[in-house]
Amino acid sequence: MAVPTLTPEQRAVAMVKATEARKARSELLAGVRAGTVTVAEVFARAEEETLVKKTRVVQVLRAMPGYGPAQVAALMAICGVEVKCRVGGLEQAQRERLLTAFAR
Repeated sequence: MAVPTLTPEQRAVAMVKATEARKARSELLAGVRAGTVTVAEVFARAEEETLVKKTRVVQVLRAMPGYGPAQVAALMAICGVEVKCRVGGLEQAQRERLLTAFAR
């Protein structure tokens, strides 16, 4: 499928929306890094917020203090979550396994 041609005005609007989405996602992940937002809260917010729903699970888990790329990859493999999976695409069983793993 070909990418549609946008007018300069449409491009400007799209760029503003993309910038706002990046800023909001950055604030969400900063909250996870700071410990003010838990993984359970992120999963709960995904029910209502489209931005959270579209965030990749690996980004959320890597933002957790004390978890590096290798630990996150191993945790996702154990819990049966694909690397490219988004928070909104998690099944209930996958969410529960991830939350149980973080409770330890």
